[in-house]
Amino acid sequence: MADSSWWSKVPQLDRAELTSIRKTLDSAYRDFSREYGEVIESLFDPLLSFLVWFEKLLLATPWWLVIIVVAGLAYMASRSWKLVVGVIISFFLIGYFGMWDNTMRTMSIILVCTLMAIIIGIPIGIAMARSDKVQAVITPLLDVMQTMPAFVYLIPVVMLLGIGKIPGVIAVIIYAIPPVIRLTNLGIRLVDKEVMEAATAYGASSMQRLMGVQMPLAMPTIMAGINQTIMMALSMVVIASMIGVKGLGQPVLKSITNQYFTLGLFNGLAIVALAIIFDRVSQAYAKRAQRHMGGLDNG
Repeated sequence: MADSSWWSKVPQLDRAELTSIRKTLDSAYRDFSREYGEVIESLFDPLLSFLVWFEKLLLATPWWLVIIVVAGLAYMASRSWKLVVGVIISFFLIGYFGMWDNTMRTMSIILVCTLMAIIIGIPIGIAMARSDKVQAVITPLLDVMQTMPAFVYLIPVVMLLGIGKIPGVIAVIIYAIPPVIRLTNLGIRLVDKEVMEAATAYGASSMQRLMGVQMPLAMPTIMAGINQTIMMALSMVVIASMIGVKGLGQPVLKSITNQYFTLGLFNGLAIVALAIIFDRVSQAYAKRAQRHMGGLDNG
């Protein structure tokens, strides 16, 4: 009772004032969306064109050729025949159960989102590693991005850009980009200072030290960040389907609303299969890169 009486004496916003503030902010954002929404949307037209082209390419490519390419990439990254066999079997089962087209749509979204996350995230991670001030500014933003519920990302994006592929891509990128930024920063900061001093002693410039020493040595850690980005992007697929992103997420969403257990289970397992394939391939590549760098260091 004492705590309750104490709290009642603390100044609080009146409910009417709080409602007024919310309405003001909502109105301001709506006005901003009406005024600049089309301009901002036009900025993403090249990304939308690339995404549509890539999706059509995957859908038009014969299934056997897609499997050969994916299996070949898996072998080049891992040098593991077990992983290659697993990839082939997984894609055969996906096609056998009639989920091929949705899987290709999901792959196009995930690969484009991961590519954008890498293009945006690695330079930010490098900037954080090179400046404590930049790190101090970016870290709280990453904390907010990682702790904010995924559904919340959809609200401002949909209000600004409406329903479609681009809002979904933006939401997925925002949700998935923090790991690659954090681990790029961490990987570069963990590079041995003695190695950096040796490179400086040989007359290497700042850019030469970054590209020739820090990035190669940090690559296993950066690949771990890319791996986590891919996993987070895949976990966002079902949520992104709520705003019109086609793929494996839409049947899962349909199964939830209509209680179709088998439909949701099969498409969920297809998402799991993609997640395992991407995870194993990226982890195997990171381990090979680490062994390679270790061999160079020992040499």
